[in-house]
Amino acid sequence: MDEGKVLLARWVGPEGSRWTLPGGGIDHAEDTLDAAVREVEEETGYVVEVEALLGLHTVRRHFPRAPGVGADFHGLRVVYAARIVGGALRNEVGGSTDLAAWVSLDEIADLDRVDLVDVGLELHRLRPRDGKLPNG
Repeated sequence: MDEGKVLLARWVGPEGSRWTLPGGGIDHAEDTLDAAVREVEEETGYVVEVEALLGLHTVRRHFPRAPGVGADFHGLRVVYAARIVGGALRNEVGGSTDLAAWVSLDEIADLDRVDLVDVGLELHRLRPRDGKLPNG
């Protein structure tokens, strides 16, 4: 967050593209904080320093894997607040995102976005002591 704007990356998936918070998967044996710093740099060009753990968010989804076969996905999102300490805004090349941008909070409602954007903004706003949003 900076002056009423949030840094987002546009994720590109099989069904199209949607805006999300910079971040992504954790490599085997990688620390979550280190993964967050790495992912932000990969997707936006910025070097960041994590300032606070905003919270944890669990997501569970069912989706088809193959004809007649489904997947029961369970993910744990670790959401941090960070400040930029270096680098310059740029788009990722050859990764899971194709654009990075500062987006005004007034524009968020009109964006095609993943729910993690709303989760992150709510965690930032509420700063729950237990790291969990009231609605789960």
